[in-house]
Amino acid sequence: MWMNFGIKDLIDVALVAFLLYQTYKLMKNSGAIAIFSGVVSFIVLWIVVSQILEMRLLGAIMDKIVSFGFIVLVILFQDEIRRFLVMLGSHRRWKFVAKLFSGKDAKGQRESKFVAPVVLACMNMAKKKTGALIVIQQAMDLSMYIHTGEMFNADPNARLIENIFFKNSPLHDGAMIIVGNQIRAAGCILPVTQRSDLPKDLGLRHRSALGLSTETDAIVIVVSEERGKISVAHNSNLEIGVSVEDLQQILTGEREVTNYC
Repeated sequence: MWMNFGIKDLIDVALVAFLLYQTYKLMKNSGAIAIFSGVVSFIVLWIVVSQILEMRLLGAIMDKIVSFGFIVLVILFQDEIRRFLVMLGSHRRWKFVAKLFSGKDAKGQRESKFVAPVVLACMNMAKKKTGALIVIQQAMDLSMYIHTGEMFNADPNARLIENIFFKNSPLHDGAMIIVGNQIRAAGCILPVTQRSDLPKDLGLRHRSALGLSTETDAIVIVVSEERGKISVAHNSNLEIGVSVEDLQQILTGEREVTNYC
């Protein structure tokens, strides 16, 4: 058997292991790890009963369950499946390949023009304890969230951002979404995380930021109205109490959001 094990088989095993790891990571971040563990346990039990112990009656019952189990899995994990497909179809590696053929630079200078006004606005709003929720689109498209708010195109400006999140503004409760170098929408509705391990003192803005960072690769900035602190969510991580310097480094790609406090 091992004599016929070649490079193609090694690649096959590596791809399966990578797929299982990404599935586990996706389920863990979405809070569905208990359901995923239950499904894996049932599959192992089914193999033991039907293949190893050859228990006919119980095996036949479990075979029937497995036969329509795919439909049940699609219903249970429809959000996770949609998230995986969106990530697969719009991930940066595919855009990088496309830009190789088009001959364009993979990262233009214009993409970082929003950093200075966003950082300045967040610093001012943190001092005034003005709540804010700002989303920076990355590789994954956020059109479905953009259409939940008021759409417009405007260059990022610190004063404009502060006015949008001013307490008497009709758009201050929602999220602002920045795409490329433009503010595309404000007052947007974001998905709220369902994780049960979060501290009770985290408000709706932080939970929405963590929820969107779990479903997409967007960078989400939160300015706390109660504490006047800046927080950043990215890749299912939430870092609270980010300094202005750290915020600038995160937005320019010099630093990752790795801590949860």
